[in-house]
Amino acid sequence: MVTTTKRTLVSACIAAMAMPAFAKDITVISFGGANKDAQTKAYYEPIKAQGINVVAAEYNGEMAKVKAMVDTKSVSWDVVEVESPELARGCDEGLFEKLDMKKIGNAADFVPGGVQQCGVGLYVWSTALAYNADKLKQAPKSWADFWDVKTYPGKRALRKGAKYTLEIALLADGVPNKDVYKVLATPKGVERAFKKLDQLKPNIQWWEAGAQPPQFLASGDVVMSSAYNGRIAAASKEGKNLKVVWNQSIYDLDYWAIPKGTPNKDDALKFIAFASKAANQKVYSETIPYGPSNKKAIPLLSAAVAADLPTAPKNMQNALAMNTLFWADYGESLEQRFNAWASK
Repeated sequence: MVTTTKRTLVSACIAAMAMPAFAKDITVISFGGANKDAQTKAYYEPIKAQGINVVAAEYNGEMAKVKAMVDTKSVSWDVVEVESPELARGCDEGLFEKLDMKKIGNAADFVPGGVQQCGVGLYVWSTALAYNADKLKQAPKSWADFWDVKTYPGKRALRKGAKYTLEIALLADGVPNKDVYKVLATPKGVERAFKKLDQLKPNIQWWEAGAQPPQFLASGDVVMSSAYNGRIAAASKEGKNLKVVWNQSIYDLDYWAIPKGTPNKDDALKFIAFASKAANQKVYSETIPYGPSNKKAIPLLSAAVAADLPTAPKNMQNALAMNTLFWADYGESLEQRFNAWASK
């Protein structure tokens, strides 16, 4: 007769034999917060069964760190989450590996723009107007309301950077979605955006990390903020009365990229392939409301979950698509101009 202790030992031995001989560490860098928590649940923990151990860390999108590693041939980051303009520029500058989709998945399964030369879409997200419903008697409906400090008194928060902030300024000034980048590509349009920002500058509290807008809103430091939709949803789940205004939101994809020269390129590709599977992206979108980049994940989601994603038809109705090529071409000069303006 086999005792309980012997059964336990046998089970443990079988489990040990089924596990990979040893786990390989790879470092994955994301934007942290609720996003990182969702990635941990959907990707970092489950991939351990395949013998890959993710060492997770975070940053605020500083390409200077990636460039320094690549230039000095001391790459310690294996996979990095990047926004689309930084992916385009980084790919052109040789900061990222060119990806072989045969090792990742079927390119046809991804949403438009989801597969780039140096990156694979992680999720679709939006920068939207968010507000604290406990602080405002009347809900704002547009970026023009964001500028209306008489009807909606109090501080506002905007991301401390040209990207998104200049588009928002032009939308608030009445530029139609379809003309935003056409206007912003002209010196006159740039002046118009900064002039609009001048009007609001005394009422602006800047944010630099995605976790800050919900914190500012919940504490009452600001009554409205530009914010990543997923961060507001996460705060709402915690019981905070924060709302998203989808009208005039700006949507884009974030991508997985591999810094050029990582010694763990093969495992980095395995990680991206794993994170690109529909079943895993379903878990991610159920945990934080960002839209999946793999189209096959969408029918796996419940109607209730799908309705809160940037990819929901009603949420896309009057949304602005981020123009990656514009920011790849003009980003550096506009960020310099913005930093000089913000420091005054």
